Amino acid sequence: MSSTRELVIEQRVANEAKSPFVAYLLAILLWGFGAHRLYLGRYMSGLVMLAMWGLGWLTAPILIGWLPIALVAMWMVIDLFLIPGMIREDRAVIRQKLLSELA
Repeated sequence: MSSTRELVIEQRVANEAKSPFVAYLLAILLWGFGAHRLYLGRYMSGLVMLAMWGLGWLTAPILIGWLPIALVAMWMVIDLFLIPGMIREDRAVIRQKLLSELA
């Protein structure tokens, strides 16, 4: 019985978890907009990234905006390495939720 329950939980985790492919696609195609963070449920940091990116480009003509643009670009490079951990965390949260529901 226990292995069947674990199998059902892992199947539901696989079905409900966020896709790494979609996260990387959003990160690469929509680079500084923070869409990958919004997709992965990190709403505040995604909105901060979006605001910095937008304000950076709005103020780039007066040279102030290049600093936030550069910060977001560095943040994005770091995020490319952090996405797998975000996916693992998402799966762990889903697994814990399912275990508590079935307990």
